[in-house]
Amino acid sequence: MSFHDELVAQTAHERNGLLSIPIIQSALAGRIARDDYVAFLNQAFHHVRHTVPLLMACGARLPARLEWLRTAVGEYIEEEMGHHEWVLDDIAACGEDRAAAEASSPSLATELMVSYAYDTIQRGNPVGFFGMVLVLEGTSVALATRAANTLQTSLDLPRNAFSYLLSHGDLDIEHVGFFKRLMDRIDDEDDKAAIVHAARRFYVLYGDIFRTLRDGGARLAEAA
Repeated sequence: MSFHDELVAQTAHERNGLLSIPIIQSALAGRIARDDYVAFLNQAFHHVRHTVPLLMACGARLPARLEWLRTAVGEYIEEEMGHHEWVLDDIAACGEDRAAAEASSPSLATELMVSYAYDTIQRGNPVGFFGMVLVLEGTSVALATRAANTLQTSLDLPRNAFSYLLSHGDLDIEHVGFFKRLMDRIDDEDDKAAIVHAARRFYVLYGDIFRTLRDGGARLAEAA
C-alpha cells in the first residue's frame, strides 16, 4: 500500500467525523440559512489568508534532504496566491460588507487551527503541515462543488457568490493527484508519522469551525 493510501486509511475515522457534522450535512441538503453561509465565508477568509504564509514557512523549514518537496511547495504557493480575495468577493456578492469582513477577527476555532498549523511547522516536523493540506483539499473535493450548486438554488444567491467553493471543488481535484504523488515519495518513517498525526488533529480542528459556526465561534463544541 502506498503511503498516501495508508494516510487516508489511518485518518478515515477523523474524516468521517468531520463529514458527519450536522451543519455540513444540512448544507449539502440545502437546509442552511444565508447567515450560515456568510459565517462560513468569514471563517474561510481567516484561514485562507494564511495559506501562502504557511506554505512559505513550511518551505523555509524543510531539510535539504527534502529539496524536491520544497520545489513542490513553491508550486503550491504560486497556485494559492490571492485566494483569500476570492472569499471576500463572495462575501460582497452575498450583499455583505467586504471591508468589515476583512477587518473582522477569526473565531476561536479558526484561530486555534491556524495557530496549530504554524506551531506544527515551527516547533514540530514541518512536513506535518501536509496533514492540513490533506484535510482542506480533500474536504473541498468531497463537498465544495456539490454544496455550492445546492446552496445557490436554496439561498437564491448569484453564481459569483460561490467562486471560492466552485473553484476549489474543481481545482482541488487536480491538487489531490499532485498531493498523492508527493506523499508517495515520502519514505522517512518520522515524516510519515508527523503527517498522519497532523491530519488527525486538523480534521478535528477544522471540524470545530463548523461545530461552532452557529454560535459565533464563542466556544469549542465537543469533538464528534
